[in-house]
Amino acid sequence: MRTPRIATLLACTAALAATSSACSGASAPRPADGVGGYQVTATSPPAQGGLDSFTWSLYAEPYTLDYALAYDYPPNSVLANVCEQLLRVTPDMKIEPGLAVKYAQPDPLTLVYTLRPGVKFHDGTTMTADDVVASLDRHRDPETGSPWASAFKNVTAVEKTGPLEVTIRLSRPDVLLNELMAASPGTVESAATLAKAGKDYGTPKGTVNCTGPFALDQWAQGESITLKKSADYWDRSLTPRSAGVKFTFIEDAAARANAFLSGTADGGYMVPSSSMAQLRSSGRGSVLFGPNTAAANLAVLDFHGTLGDLKVRKALSMALDRKNIVKAAAGGVGHPAKAPAARGAWSLAPEKTASLFDSLPEPPFDVKAAKELVREAGATGRTVVLATSTLSPEISVVANAVQAAGRQIGLDVQLKSVAPEAYSSIFVDPGARAGLDLVITNGYDNTPDPLEFYQYLRTGDFGNYGSWSNPEYDAAFDKANAQPDPAQRAELTAELQRIALRELPAIPVYEAPYSVFLGDRVTGAPTGISQLYYPWAATIGAAKR
Repeated sequence: MRTPRIATLLACTAALAATSSACSGASAPRPADGVGGYQVTATSPPAQGGLDSFTWSLYAEPYTLDYALAYDYPPNSVLANVCEQLLRVTPDMKIEPGLAVKYAQPDPLTLVYTLRPGVKFHDGTTMTADDVVASLDRHRDPETGSPWASAFKNVTAVEKTGPLEVTIRLSRPDVLLNELMAASPGTVESAATLAKAGKDYGTPKGTVNCTGPFALDQWAQGESITLKKSADYWDRSLTPRSAGVKFTFIEDAAARANAFLSGTADGGYMVPSSSMAQLRSSGRGSVLFGPNTAAANLAVLDFHGTLGDLKVRKALSMALDRKNIVKAAAGGVGHPAKAPAARGAWSLAPEKTASLFDSLPEPPFDVKAAKELVREAGATGRTVVLATSTLSPEISVVANAVQAAGRQIGLDVQLKSVAPEAYSSIFVDPGARAGLDLVITNGYDNTPDPLEFYQYLRTGDFGNYGSWSNPEYDAAFDKANAQPDPAQRAELTAELQRIALRELPAIPVYEAPYSVFLGDRVTGAPTGISQLYYPWAATIGAAKR
């Protein structure tokens, strides 16, 4: 998950396909109520030529461009093209070398990364091991306040062991840490830039000086962020097809759809579900669907209140009409979620997906039985407070559905509307959760390993928003995280999935594929959630020669 991140609920994934082929690129078309069939593919058709620039729509302005604080779609969508990691997640959800040409694990407590030689930062200086050590250690420094600090919980030291070699030493085996070197925890920034920028780093007043195919040109706060092509980019296979990118921020879903239709925005990820059918039939471009690792869940925030009783959590789950939620919240493009971590999160060992995920039963829908569970728990008439927001229409749709379901079974589900920025704060500020029982989340993995999602339900983890604690679960997690073989680790992760479904610290709601709108002028974009770290803008170019 990198868990329920903020916000929009165009949830989830290549989980849509009934075969593992979706995780490696494509699936057969599936029926989608109200919008016709669709298929999941990893990329759009390749670009046929270059562009001077293109304009890309984000559903919100990034709150930071500091990689250590980036914990949501808007900042990561920009940074994916500016900063890079030691490893890289590819559009077909594989992990490959990035700024590290290789890594080794001489023993279970040691990770050694050999860095790529000759890589230039945007200011022309050359990347060294000192830059990597400084970049990774920022997550471990409490002064940084990095939401990724818990990823380094088992790290005892990050050391330069050669001019182009960095060694991470661990207190216990930690497979996930290495995989997360393909996400924000593995980002490399110039140590000199970090020292010089200080607290202004990653803000509109500061700068970003990384190694990606594009460099930060300007951040006009409240208006736009522009990037320019980097002349010294090391990966010739990802030389940008465009000289520049302009990001605009449009929070209103209808206004965002109008920007796509009018051509003032050439494209954008996470297409508003309320406009999906209109955009697909407009003739002004294409809506494409890609691999996803996300699921829309209800995260329990207070285990001392009404939802502290497992019977009540089970009852609320049983009362959800997930199929109708998919129609209303995802434009019919999706499926009821079987587990907190989506099917697309099981991409690292796809041969295990059928037996460990697909075999799960559909979540039951039984209002009568749910009402009886509430009665048995003595919870009839008790209050459940659910956060809602105008941040995305999907949030309101799901919130209203949960409220209606609760009322049917005797729960008083009250909706607390919060501003978009306040909704985001729920996921980073424990104080913002006061008085709330539930929040609608979009829980997704940054890597194709389902264990990443389930680490966020571990006792004390940053992403464990309700402070749920289960010793059986913690022991099972530690066992899985010490297993280097992906197939065997998947088997162990299935035990975490079983416990999570039994105890419901997060109630699964629905899955949908990742989505992207491409206007007639552009093509070449990866279509899936890998765009959060893969330099997707480099592959976008002209649709016609």
